[in-house]
Amino acid sequence: MKRYGNLWSQVIDFENIMQAARQAQRGKRFRGNVLTFNYNLEQELARLKTELETKTYQPGAYHTFEIVEPKRRMISAAPYRDRVVHHALCNIIAPIFERTFIGDSYANRVGFGTHRALRRFTSFARSSRYILQCDIRKYFPSIDHEILKSLLRRKLKCKETLWLTDTIIDNSNEQDPVLDHFPGDDLLTPLQRRRGLPIGNLTSQFFANIYLNGFDHFVKEHLKAAKYVRYVDDFALFSDDWEFLAEARVAIENYLVGLRLKIHPVKSQLFETRHGANFLGFRILPDRIRVRTENLRRAKRRLRRMQREYAQGKMREQEVSQSIQSWVAHLEHGDTWKLRQQIFATLVFSRG
Repeated sequence: MKRYGNLWSQVIDFENIMQAARQAQRGKRFRGNVLTFNYNLEQELARLKTELETKTYQPGAYHTFEIVEPKRRMISAAPYRDRVVHHALCNIIAPIFERTFIGDSYANRVGFGTHRALRRFTSFARSSRYILQCDIRKYFPSIDHEILKSLLRRKLKCKETLWLTDTIIDNSNEQDPVLDHFPGDDLLTPLQRRRGLPIGNLTSQFFANIYLNGFDHFVKEHLKAAKYVRYVDDFALFSDDWEFLAEARVAIENYLVGLRLKIHPVKSQLFETRHGANFLGFRILPDRIRVRTENLRRAKRRLRRMQREYAQGKMREQEVSQSIQSWVAHLEHGDTWKLRQQIFATLVFSRG
């Protein structure tokens, strides 16, 4: 396996750091922390470059908040200058790993995404009798730092670049506790191993793909699953052979032990595709694609909140328009023409 060195000069190149700043501020240019950083942009970027060159760079503290929809999760937002560093790093190392990813892993990859994943899932579901659909239990809080670092070292040998990846991983803040035991553990092992990545980081999303890349190849090449889709920690195998999928589930559980991961005991199920399957906010049925009821309720609450904030002057017309256009584009991937007509026929935004 080829390992890549001499990457550091590319990571800390001023043009790369400048490009990283442009990427980090997309859609966020008018936020206070971004405006403050951009006020002395060249000085800030030069200081970042110097800190990286001298290895005195130290990530700042995370701003942490909790969301409860679609499920309760802790989100951690890194300071803006750290997000610039994350982009600078990923600009250089992401292409190295991208070449090793399978074609049916869709999260956080340029040219892939939710809608392409949905189309693939629908195609497989409608051409197969059975589906094994799984969800990894507490995926981001369970990612083991030692294992992740070893996976990065399979492709990277540049000491300085590995210093930065280690620095980012080691600075991960405390995540939801996961007290799973695996073969060979003693009582204290789950407390002694450092685990968890903050969901809000670009690097966390990228590292999460690397962490399951070997698993993807195991499913495709060892289990010989011709029809397989993964989006972050949600994945599905499709087949006309029930026994194949039942045996695959056992093999998958055994493989994931090596990554110190477990599939969710309730959400992971083997069933007939004719009953319909939930994926990325939609319910895929043999003859149509519906928006899941809970996603629709959540979207309607968001629309009502936007109406209030626009009326109070807290949202600009451009922000409202962008948000609605994004949601409409998402709905268009299902059979939702009547639904869209019903929602937007009564949707009115006014000031005061």
